[in-house]
Amino acid sequence: MGSFDIHAFDEAYDKVMAKWPADRETFAVSGEFGTTRGSVCGPVGAPPLLLLPGGGGATSASWFANAGELALTHRVYAVDLIGEPGHSRREAGHPLRKAADLAAWLDGILHGLEIDATALCGHSYGAWIALHYALYAPHRVRRLALLDPTQCFAGFGTAYILRAARMMLGRSARRTRAFLEWETGGARVDPDWLLLQEAAARFPFTRPVTGPKPDRAAMAAFDVPTLLLLAENSRAHDVRQVAARAAGSLPRVEVAVLADVSHHALPHTNPAELNSRLTAFFDG
Repeated sequence: MGSFDIHAFDEAYDKVMAKWPADRETFAVSGEFGTTRGSVCGPVGAPPLLLLPGGGGATSASWFANAGELALTHRVYAVDLIGEPGHSRREAGHPLRKAADLAAWLDGILHGLEIDATALCGHSYGAWIALHYALYAPHRVRRLALLDPTQCFAGFGTAYILRAARMMLGRSARRTRAFLEWETGGARVDPDWLLLQEAAARFPFTRPVTGPKPDRAAMAAFDVPTLLLLAENSRAHDVRQVAARAAGSLPRVEVAVLADVSHHALPHTNPAELNSRLTAFFDG
């Protein structure tokens, strides 16, 4: 299977990051769980928008097709998740063990960036984190966007679990590519993004924080405008089930299904429609 090659990973990471807007800057916020690193672009003083990527190698680079459009009206921040592939590091920090730790981690990021309240957008596992945080601290979330969220309203599909388990049991570039080709239905994806996923396959593994779906009572009382965008061709879960349960759980949710996109490639597949919907929602 080979060992992790940090130089190959950094090269692949930088190649995708080069697709971000030219005014991109980097930042680091240190806290009790380690050091979180990320990128920021957009006008200083514009309303903040924090982007959380999916897990398993997505990294903040995955927003390359969205950051420029969103940064026309927002100060856009995107972070690498601690414990996941990327440039954030736990270092001597306390381990993240539960959803409450992730909420404290996000609180620390906003405090370090001097942000009182923000628009928040997450994809996949990042959407699970975003929803948990929004329920924990609704006063700090102005608007919430969830992109094909996993484990929020419905579980993973059986075929997805089996394929993902096979990939994780022997993580390699080849198995990662095979899994993503299956999930995307063989549709064309950005080749540099795909190379980054392959380079992340042997990243030193840390068990991600998992837990129950968000509390139903808390969701019923949630009064923050929420946008749920689902990938029509997602193999992660039953999209219709997710849409129905979300509509019955969140009182202020707007639900839409994006055609001809899969779960993992959602942020950069047909970005014009995704960016248009996100911009209209966050500017509303």
